[in-house]
Amino acid sequence: MADWNPALYTRFEDERTRPAGDLLARVLLDRPSLAFDLGCGPGNSTALIAARFPDAEIVGLDTSPAMLDSARARLPHLRFALADAATWEPEQAPDLIYANAVLQWLPDHHSLLPRLFGLLAPGGVLAVQMPDNLSEPSHRMMREVAASGPWAAAIGDPTVAGRLGRMLEPAAYYDLLAPLADEVDVWRTTYHHRMVDAAAIVSWVSATGLRPFIDPLDEAQRAGFLAAYEAAIDASYPPRTDGQRLLAFPRVFIVARRRP
Repeated sequence: MADWNPALYTRFEDERTRPAGDLLARVLLDRPSLAFDLGCGPGNSTALIAARFPDAEIVGLDTSPAMLDSARARLPHLRFALADAATWEPEQAPDLIYANAVLQWLPDHHSLLPRLFGLLAPGGVLAVQMPDNLSEPSHRMMREVAASGPWAAAIGDPTVAGRLGRMLEPAAYYDLLAPLADEVDVWRTTYHHRMVDAAAIVSWVSATGLRPFIDPLDEAQRAGFLAAYEAAIDASYPPRTDGQRLLAFPRVFIVARRRP
């Protein structure tokens, strides 16, 4: 995929940061000395960690140079580096590995989650939040529109573009980590975000889930795809009594502590 767009991503920053804060609230560490923010993006989640643990060394990691530049501009006193969560290994075992809305992009969670957990220092915490919205209309319509128009060949298999099959059921994450951990907390929350219209919903997902569908398209194909997708979204999210749309957004949370 092309590099991420920090300006587009931060258009709904309050909504994106809310689950990051909910995840951090369940990280029951007193004085961690070293914390890593995997997939830090433009630094919105990293800022929360820094405010919560002001005495810790905090490092933000991402695969996007554009996102890292944005994060450095926001938090010049912190360290940011280019790294892929799929293969990353720290030089020193951290007290906190925090991964907000990043691991859903990576395959093989049966190996990935235990590997990351094993990198922790004794008593350390792995905190993960992942969107679990592939069955929601916002994402089902991506796959349906991708398969039904003149852009289908350019996009390819919509199930691959749509990340189907990567995430496990919440209980499966518990089963993966419980034998390794001192304690594991797993929960699923559905947020209902107020959107002014269908175009706002399209704008939201254009920064994340829609990218694998539109990145392969030329300008004309992209315009056609987005028009068809917005029409499908308009039908799938009818106006509420105040004229607003409600975007249901389920997310899975995992907090696991390593034995001291």
